[in-house]
Amino acid sequence: MSAQVSSAGNNSTNQKLAVSFRLLLSLYLIIPVCLLIQLCDNWFWQRTLAENLPSSPSHYLLFQILFGTPHIIASTIVLVSNSEYLNFYKTKLIVMTMLIIVVFGLGSLIIPYRVLYLIVAFWTVFHVLKQQHGISRGICRLPSWGYHSMLWLSVAGGFSIYVGIFLNSSLDTQHSELIKQLAAGLCIALIFTAALCQHYVTTTFGKLFLWSNVCLVISSFYLYVQHYYFFAILVPRLVHDATAYLFYVTHDYNKHYNHPQNFLYRQTQRCHLHIFIVLPAFSFLLTFVLQAYGDSIINTITNSIFGMEIRKAVTLGLLGYLGLMHYYTEAFTWKQDSPYRKYIAFTKA
Repeated sequence: MSAQVSSAGNNSTNQKLAVSFRLLLSLYLIIPVCLLIQLCDNWFWQRTLAENLPSSPSHYLLFQILFGTPHIIASTIVLVSNSEYLNFYKTKLIVMTMLIIVVFGLGSLIIPYRVLYLIVAFWTVFHVLKQQHGISRGICRLPSWGYHSMLWLSVAGGFSIYVGIFLNSSLDTQHSELIKQLAAGLCIALIFTAALCQHYVTTTFGKLFLWSNVCLVISSFYLYVQHYYFFAILVPRLVHDATAYLFYVTHDYNKHYNHPQNFLYRQTQRCHLHIFIVLPAFSFLLTFVLQAYGDSIINTITNSIFGMEIRKAVTLGLLGYLGLMHYYTEAFTWKQDSPYRKYIAFTKA
């Protein structure tokens, strides 16, 4: 998601619920929680967690079922279950699908895997941080130079941390140290820029949001340097995913609470499922099925029909495609001129 908020008081008769800025800000409490756990592990638990946690939360199937994939599935459901959205964005979706096929399908035959990996890594970091900075932009009312400076310093710092974590095993000591120094320099520049920008923010709440986004990157850097890679990835992942879900559930409630407008909500209404749980329930259920059984189901089918296996057809192929499309569509589906925004309002309460 790349929402840009124009006004904290934006309300309309179409909207029964509003996204709470205070609730969005409270999600950043994951930062002190992870830092406290890290300090306890250092002081009292002899770094037991550091030695046993994986390099990324994505190594846990349970984490993938709870974070990451569900919000991608949820955004896909919002898009494809509403025919007016599909029609509105039809051309963009077709063009992007063809580009993904060319670049990541045919292009993989000539483009080195490492290059494709870095492209996806950068896009991932940009997507995560653009969402948070886009939301805070309307609250902080920063000048254009301030917003773009903080965004790109955050993205560059976050990308350095991401590379340092996920390519750690393939980097020699010298390169690892260079990446840490680069990330440290970018974090210092981010803090300095935020100190300059905070003078443009007229409210205490806005300043809290501004510095929370700074802490998102700084805390990840600290946890990365301390070799708590799991927490370094968990912090921005949780804030991003939970923020996105608040938008999705609010949108669907406002769109369907009075009169269900698509097949999904008409059927669930007959089953007397509360509208709040429809999207989360379906997205988490689909995530579980696809992550746990998707590849084996496809392999069984292709083995019985063609006598061959297609490795990771679902977890890498289908979910990879949905992830890339999610990064692309979320860049415009929540902007002011989008049909999505008729069903979204904001409040500080």
